[in-house]
Parts: sequence; structure tokens; C-alpha cells
Amino acid sequence: MTSPSFVEFDQRAKAGERLSVVFFGASLTWGANATDPQLTSYRALLAQRLEATYPRAHFTFHDAAIGGTNSQLGVFRMDRDVLRHKPDLVFLDFSANDGINEASPETLASYESLIRRIIVEARSPVVQVIFPFGWDVKAADFDKMKRRTAHLALSDAYRTTVGDAISLAVERVKAGAITVEQLWPVDLVHPCDAGYQLFADAAWAAFQDGVQRQVVCAAPQQMVQDETYMNPVRVRLSTLGKLPMGWRKDSPHLTSAYFDMLMSRWLDDEVVASSHIETKSVVEKTHSSQQVARLMITFRGTMVLLFGEGTIKSSKYRVYIDGKLVERVLPNAEEPLCEFDAASLSARANGNTHHVAVIAESLAADCDHTIEIEPVFSDGIEQELRLESLCVAGGDTKVFPFASH
Repeated sequence: MTSPSFVEFDQRAKAGERLSVVFFGASLTWGANATDPQLTSYRALLAQRLEATYPRAHFTFHDAAIGGTNSQLGVFRMDRDVLRHKPDLVFLDFSANDGINEASPETLASYESLIRRIIVEARSPVVQVIFPFGWDVKAADFDKMKRRTAHLALSDAYRTTVGDAISLAVERVKAGAITVEQLWPVDLVHPCDAGYQLFADAAWAAFQDGVQRQVVCAAPQQMVQDETYMNPVRVRLSTLGKLPMGWRKDSPHLTSAYFDMLMSRWLDDEVVASSHIETKSVVEKTHSSQQVARLMITFRGTMVLLFGEGTIKSSKYRVYIDGKLVERVLPNAEEPLCEFDAASLSARANGNTHHVAVIAESLAADCDHTIEIEPVFSDGIEQELRLESLCVAGGDTKVFPFASH
């Protein structure tokens, strides 16, 4: 069995072994705004450097990046999109999407669980990459970057290496080597090729540092954050039994607004609630409205998340936990939101995307809970709700089959 050692990876690569490298993260890992994400993203540039440094090695590079997602969803993607590739090296993103200026205990716990599981279960060394948005470099206020500080502390605790592209970008801008506008010429979220070159420089330096210092990653006996996300369960809704009225099993779409959000890559199937049912005759195909029942699932855990697909036909929906309507209070909002909008991202992107919704956190761990999902369809419009899985973490996690009627 291999160890999470950078030197061991280096030795195996020099010996010409087959090695699996996973790039796990969001749009900055995928390479949004790169002229060709398969060639000029940071992960593509890292792949090129690894192949040039180790010409005898046989690398397989895995893109495990979905834009607009954070480490909480990452927890429930770990088995399918990372561990099944049996990685020998993992570059871990999510610092930016988790929020560099805030450090909520929930997302720090989800991020730490990713590091811990990669090291303990995959026995793989980890390079944590801390990527900036353009405004982070403009402000250059490291004291306000609470998550950067927390992620550096996790690196110390787990003996990982860190590709800190924030500090590298600030350093180069201050030295006059490049400007923020040259790094982010289109928008301040996603850089272009020059920015991804800088990201790759930071990540490569971190990998080389691991080899030179002979770093061996190791999980401390006690977690720094809470253990909430160490026993996650992601259950496909299609496996729970007979679907209620108005719901059917289907496949994800084969087209999307962005390739990193092509959900046929990330979902195995979906359950779909439709406002209308299609009727075919010899003459024509018609759509008539239908009733749709609530989807009700019993689970055990302290947090629950829904993962599925958003389309321009997606509807809003209400969620009830233990019979009580879930309400969310957004910053600067006068009234709480009582509905989730599955089309919020796909409408802006004008195409198919992912849909991710954290429904509840801090639930009681010592009892079972129910979640009810109620589509809210607009009158006279054909709409749908597409969900793949119920994701639960915290305590003795479990998702139960649908109750028989």
C-alpha cells in the first residue's frame, strides 16, 4: 500500500508507474474563461508540467470540478468523483467558493473532511490550492481572509502543502510584473490564461515543495473542526422504491450551459416531477396537466442537501422538515424565502446546469427526520423538478426507503 508521501509519488513517477491525479474543485479548477480549459487551465498546465518532469510515467488526469459549488457538495461527490479513481495525488480547491473572507464552522468542517478522507482512505498526498478572485488581489487584505488563515492551519495539522495563489498574485501585482486587469480581463471571478498560468505556478511550487521537503501527509488523531461530514451518505432517490404520483425516473440531459455543469457527467440518473404529462396519438403529441404528490423521505442526520439538475423549465419548490416549512433569511432581505428555485442558475445561464440546495443544518442527531419536497408549478406553464440524490451528514447517517402506501 502506498503512503500519502510526495517523495513516494516522485519516485513512482520516475520509475514509470501508472499514476492517477485528481483535480477536485469548482470553476477555477475547471478553467472558466480559459481560451481552452483542456489546454490552458491551471489543471491542464499542471498536467503538462507533470508529464514533462516525469516522461516515463503513465498519468491519468481526472477533472473533478463543477463550477459554482463548494466543499459541502464536495463531501457527497468524494466517493464517485475522487476516491473511485484511486488517486495518487490530489489538488484540492474550494477555498474561494467556500468564501475567503468568512469561516463558517459548517464549511470548515466539510472542507477538513475532504482532506482527511483523501489522506486516510486514498492514502494520497494533498496539495491545497487557495485561489483568489480579482477583488481579493485588489484588496490584498490578508487579515480579513479568515478562510485562508483557517485553511493554512489545516495544512499545518495535516502536513499538506499549499499553493497560495492569492499571495503570489498580490506579490506579482505589487512588483509591477502584471496587473489585476491582465489577470482578470473579462470578469473579476474567473481569470483568463495569464491568471491560470499564475495559479499553475503556485500549485506547481507547492508540489515541488512537498517533494523537496519530503512531506508525508498525516491525519491528526482529533479533527480540528467538527466531525459532521466524516460519515456522509448520498442516496439516489430512484433507488428508494416506488415514486409517488407525478414523479418518474429519467436520465440527465446531454447538453448544458457549461461543460463543467454537464450533469450527465456528475449524475447517474434523476427523478423528475412534471407539471404536465405527454400523451401521444397517431395524429399528434399533446401535454395535459397532472397532479404531483409530495416526495417524502425519512432520514437520520444533522444536515441535509439536495443535488440534481436545473433547466430553464425548472420550477420552484417548498421543503418541509419534520412537517415544518423550511424558511431561509437572506442578507438584507425583509422577508424570509419560503421556496427554493431550481431554475435560479439555469435561467441566468440560459441552459442546463446543476441544482444544489442545502436544506437544513444543525438538526437533532438522536432521532429520525422527514423531508417532504413539494413542487410549486406556475399555472399554464410546463415545468419540472429534477433531483438525483438526498445527501445527509452528521451523526448516525441513514436514508430510509420510501414508505409503502
